Amino acid sequence: MAANASAPIAVSSKLTPLPKSTNPNVQHVVLGDLLFKTWYPSRYPEELIGRDVNRLYVCQWCFKYCQDLVPFLAHRKLCCARIEPPPGQLIYSKDDYAIYEVDGEEHQLFSQNLSLFAKLFLDNKSVFFDVAAFYYYLLVYDAHHGPSRSPGPQIIGFFSKEKMSWDNNNLACILVFPPWQRKGLGKIMMGISYELSRLEGHIGGPEKPLSELGRIGYLKFWQARIANSILGMKNKTTLSVQDIAEACWMLAEDVVSTLKEMDVLGTKKRNDGSLAISKARVREWVSLNKVDLAPPVDEGGFTEDYLVEEDE
Repeated sequence: MAANASAPIAVSSKLTPLPKSTNPNVQHVVLGDLLFKTWYPSRYPEELIGRDVNRLYVCQWCFKYCQDLVPFLAHRKLCCARIEPPPGQLIYSKDDYAIYEVDGEEHQLFSQNLSLFAKLFLDNKSVFFDVAAFYYYLLVYDAHHGPSRSPGPQIIGFFSKEKMSWDNNNLACILVFPPWQRKGLGKIMMGISYELSRLEGHIGGPEKPLSELGRIGYLKFWQARIANSILGMKNKTTLSVQDIAEACWMLAEDVVSTLKEMDVLGTKKRNDGSLAISKARVREWVSLNKVDLAPPVDEGGFTEDYLVEEDE
């Protein structure tokens, strides 16, 4: 996309700043043609941007950054990433959304710049320079239909995952970029993380502890996932926690905490000492809370090339 000095910058109104534990060193960020406030400090090099920056310009395609508008516009004209697909491998595509898997070791500069940008909106769980040990899963959207007016695919969020996790964590950190928040997009990435666990044959969950917002988001996701699984088991009237954990590829501790929040655990214990789960109470809970049980991820959306690699 060609850019010029008169290119408009839209101010996003989708944001609700979080309580700040530390004042951010960057007050506002321009991502492509969107201007919005930051929430937390990030470790951008002071020798490159200064100690207290009012506005930082970030490329929407490669996440390179600068403090001045003119070089930012010049970069946008020449950025190779603007006419290429996002880095990494396309692993999932459904409707207007796609997921690309990026190896932090193969794309170190991109992953570092993405992490620095993400830290402006994350209070913790952000790795800046030791990116080689992580995969980054980019949530990509057709920007023609989003708040940005720029053509072509737009990276609107991501989650990271350790290549080797002794705790079977399927997600390290997750972020939907502020202009695209409150659209239910986080559950797509959560769903992908659990589908990856299923494909790998490992029951897992997000890295703990979760932030308060992370806990709220995951609780909603887990509730719908568990309810869908329970009501989908037509041949069983009662189920154990282990039954649900295996069906949902979730950790038993996450299943228990979610069921307690839903208040659907029975009072009678099974022969093995575990508490039974009443499908009738789950059905009543879904109706009362008007929960959409449609899975956020379609198993058929994974690319054939990726599925073949996982089987090898």
